[in-house]
Amino acid sequence: MKAIWGGVWRTALVLIGLFLVWQAWVFAHVLWWIDHNPASSAFMQAGLARLQEKSPDAALRHQWVPYDKISIHLKRAIVAAEDAKFLDHEGFDIEGIQKAMEKNLKKGRLVAGGSTISQQLAKNLFLSSSRSFVRKGEEAIITLMIETTWSKRRILEVYLNVIEWGNGVYGAEAASRRYFKKSAAHLAPGQAAALAAMVPNPRWYENNRASVKFARRVNTISKRMYQVQVPK
Repeated sequence: MKAIWGGVWRTALVLIGLFLVWQAWVFAHVLWWIDHNPASSAFMQAGLARLQEKSPDAALRHQWVPYDKISIHLKRAIVAAEDAKFLDHEGFDIEGIQKAMEKNLKKGRLVAGGSTISQQLAKNLFLSSSRSFVRKGEEAIITLMIETTWSKRRILEVYLNVIEWGNGVYGAEAASRRYFKKSAAHLAPGQAAALAAMVPNPRWYENNRASVKFARRVNTISKRMYQVQVPK
């Protein structure tokens, strides 16, 4: 019996050690990215792998642009669409989480996360798109790391530069050039609302921008985007 319990404890210690090493690795990257731009993300790597399964020579469309080179309209549209309380919370929208929990309880599984921009960024940079309570827990830890070390401006800047906007399209600059043949700095309000509307399901909306569902979403964002504040 002692031998069994000894093995259990050794396994537990190894797992705890691996967990701590992972957290240290993540936190080191979070600190480095305070003033260095991420060249890639977990979501971008997954997207590239998906493309290269069909075409080994495939490459992502991605070009980093600084915060000041992104249209104020896109910043407002994204915050209005994804996280209207962005400037007020510390990484978590408690009301949104409660609503998501109610949905999950009704469905009996994880179908909604109530994620803020900070949580979405944590997931995009380090994690997978799978839904599980373990992944949500790790997402929360990384969100706390980001919120305690980065400014809101930096969070939004990185978010706008790494999120997916279509099959192999990542970041505001690549999206602006892909859909409107212009830089992210020159997006008009309606164009910004259209890009923001794509964020929840970019690969679907890439081919369904003529749908009624998309038009309704763009219209809703257009009405809300001037009611929110964004980092200066």
